[in-house]
Amino acid sequence: MKKVTTLLCTLTLFYGFSQNAPINFEPDGNGADWTWTVFENDSNPDLEIIANPDPSGVNTSQTVAQFTALQTGQPFAGVESAQGADLGEFVLDATNNIITIKVWKPVISDVGIKLVSSTFWSEGELKVPNTVVNEWEELIFDFSSFINPPPGNGVLSQIVIFPDFDARTQDNVIYFDDIRFTDGNLSIGENDISNNFVVFPNPSSDKWIISDKTNSGFTTQIFNINGQLLADFNNNSQQNLSIDASRYSAGIYFAKITSGNASTTIKLVKK
Repeated sequence: MKKVTTLLCTLTLFYGFSQNAPINFEPDGNGADWTWTVFENDSNPDLEIIANPDPSGVNTSQTVAQFTALQTGQPFAGVESAQGADLGEFVLDATNNIITIKVWKPVISDVGIKLVSSTFWSEGELKVPNTVVNEWEELIFDFSSFINPPPGNGVLSQIVIFPDFDARTQDNVIYFDDIRFTDGNLSIGENDISNNFVVFPNPSSDKWIISDKTNSGFTTQIFNINGQLLADFNNNSQQNLSIDASRYSAGIYFAKITSGNASTTIKLVKK
């Protein structure tokens, strides 16, 4: 009986949860028909699902979400999926603890993401600022420290998004799209170029070398786990790019590699 019970628990762990992602707001995808609730935004204008107003750069998808952050709203005004529905129930592990979101913003301010459990518990939000305005940018959120929550709080079922976490002096219209849960090795854009690049050694104590198998030219941006841009490289004339890892503290970083209209993001580990 003990073996049967253990087997049932294992099956529940692996097959009892499902996560509806990526959240791409497309008619045949996730998010467009979800029940989104806006909060702490004065009159709380609804989250709108609209045609992409700027299909360029890292986001050429057809449909996105529009959030109007009112000047009279709270800095932490946001929008949340229905608790216990839409997103589905899931647990954070090594395969899904890195969350990315594409944003288009007219101002520089924090974007926040919070995950809430089926018991309405949360570790709190992570905040990452955008670094450009009036163009699409992908932000990276590292939830790896949230993998082992207090007992009884491990099953997550709601996502909360704070598109403009700041005291505003005007109304700001924010667009966001393509929310993905990954292991940190992910491809972005219409073309999958993740197989075109190799990073070695990784982990490293002195340097990372990014090798382009196609020799087609690429640019690389290095971000820390808070989404802050640390370095920017243009490697259009060389196949390999050497990055001095000794200048960074031990920890996790992300290399966003762009070639043409497609990008891929690779997790870097500094020993």
